[in-house]
Amino acid sequence: MQVFDKWESEIRGYCRIYPTVFKSASNARQVDEAGKSYIDFFAGAGVLNFGHNNPKMKKALIEFIEADGVAHSLDTSTTVKRDFIQAFADTIIVPRGWNHKMQFMGPTGTNAVEAALKLARRVTGRKSVVACTHGFHGMTLGSLALTANSYFRNAAGVPLDHVVRMPFGCNKPCRGCKLGCGTSTLDKLRAQFEDSSSGLELPAAFVVEPIQAEGGVHVASQEWLLAVQQLAKDLGALFILDDIQAGCGRTGSYFSFDGMGLDPDIVTLAKGIGGFGTPLAMNLVKPEHDKHWSPGEHTGTFRGQGFSFVAGKVAMEYFQDDSLMKEVKRKGEQMAAALNTLADASNGAWQVRGKGMMQGIDIGDSALSKAIVTECFNRGLLLGGCGTGGQVIKMIPPLTIPDEDLTQGLEIFAQAVKAAQEAL
Repeated sequence: MQVFDKWESEIRGYCRIYPTVFKSASNARQVDEAGKSYIDFFAGAGVLNFGHNNPKMKKALIEFIEADGVAHSLDTSTTVKRDFIQAFADTIIVPRGWNHKMQFMGPTGTNAVEAALKLARRVTGRKSVVACTHGFHGMTLGSLALTANSYFRNAAGVPLDHVVRMPFGCNKPCRGCKLGCGTSTLDKLRAQFEDSSSGLELPAAFVVEPIQAEGGVHVASQEWLLAVQQLAKDLGALFILDDIQAGCGRTGSYFSFDGMGLDPDIVTLAKGIGGFGTPLAMNLVKPEHDKHWSPGEHTGTFRGQGFSFVAGKVAMEYFQDDSLMKEVKRKGEQMAAALNTLADASNGAWQVRGKGMMQGIDIGDSALSKAIVTECFNRGLLLGGCGTGGQVIKMIPPLTIPDEDLTQGLEIFAQAVKAAQEAL
């Protein structure tokens, strides 16, 4: 660890939660240099939906490298890019009756959000954007303006302007919530926007996470999402869904908002879309909005690269039928049941929230939450905190995690909770 302490920036974070040096990984396990095996309930913050070193993807990548495939291509056309685009269109876009264009930009989620913001402002000629309390959309200045967490915002060093904040519409009231999360808050916002003397300018877009992952695993209600969509339409604003962490099969369908009757103007995707852990970000954009771009107007040196296209195409194979999604729903129910058992023992002090294999338990106590995460690490389980003050513990294991690893991980978590409570 001395090399990291001496040479790496103080900005590093996750290594402080997991103070070891990892050497290898397979599916839902990571092994450190001392040979200790850890069950991974963190999965690269939602990147590794299909596990570490997925065998199918690894085989395809090795073949791609050995064949001298084009790894870096800017936005030129390549065989593997065409293969990915066609597979994604056939598997995800066409079955939903969509005709969205695929825009590749820089390879991270914040790049996707920045591109979406820029396009929404271009399409509408407006500046302000509506975003939610507890939302997280990235760390670059545009996406950071949307992000609500004060710890992240305070690092900006400049004003984070042109954002109107509204309460998030949870599908059930959050424990201790004082912000309000029903459609009544939208009625008030609508009245303000429709009143020419309210002082609010009409927005370019409403940017919403169907599930707020980093914000504390808050799940939006269908009623609220439909109401936001209608408000955006009535105001001439774009309706943008950020499915960067909750998408790509995490909740039991490809998008976390599937089946809700939503018709987003833009969907931002990243994290799990590349499949193997190599970075890829992509926006799905309605053609009538996409036409507002001029060639090369929004660029990025790594706007899609061969490794992610190869692995991402393999990922599409998991959505050719519903076998994996059935497993995600089953495993998600097991996770929720285990967490609800702990919440029930808290006499109502804790709350479980989630969908599919994104589950969180709101401890309501940042110190206890952090102690539980540390205790889990010591016992061989990787997970992390989120939400206000890190008081929510989030579980996002690989969708492909073996049943025995999932069961053992949940048992370790229960043991860690008990040990942390006794120690404090």
